[in-house]
Amino acid sequence: MRMENILSYIEKNKSRYLDELKTLLAIPSISTNSENKIDVDRCAKWVANHLTNIGMKNTRLYPTEGHPIVYSEWLNAPGKPTVLFYGHYDVQPVDPIELWTSPPFDATIRGENLYARGSADDKGQIFIHFKSIEALIKNTGKLPINLKVIIEGEEEIGSEH
Repeated sequence: MRMENILSYIEKNKSRYLDELKTLLAIPSISTNSENKIDVDRCAKWVANHLTNIGMKNTRLYPTEGHPIVYSEWLNAPGKPTVLFYGHYDVQPVDPIELWTSPPFDATIRGENLYARGSADDKGQIFIHFKSIEALIKNTGKLPINLKVIIEGEEEIGSEH
């Protein structure tokens, strides 16, 4: 594996990565608001489709009483350790809305920073891992480890749902 190739791939795809992140951030997946249930489900489907598109395998949505859990795996590294990656695709409510400088689901760049609900917790965090996975698979055809991914719509597994 040549790190230069991976870094070059990331640099060449930076604009696409940003567009994809903005698309993810635009989904108002507020898990605590019942009026956003359709958006939360749409976000789960977006995450599942994205994992498949970047090369992950056996991607599935598991319905729960609350919001769907996204599961995906890459288990093609015999003898290597298996890492579990966990995150969540939901976001917190945006109130008080009047305190936002820009619309919370319209990702806005100010200076060198990207502002939107979920840009740090947790959509932005899971997204950077997705892009790392993509860069490795697209450049080497594999991951150096086995990987299981669980992304849920509520911030903790074992919640009342």
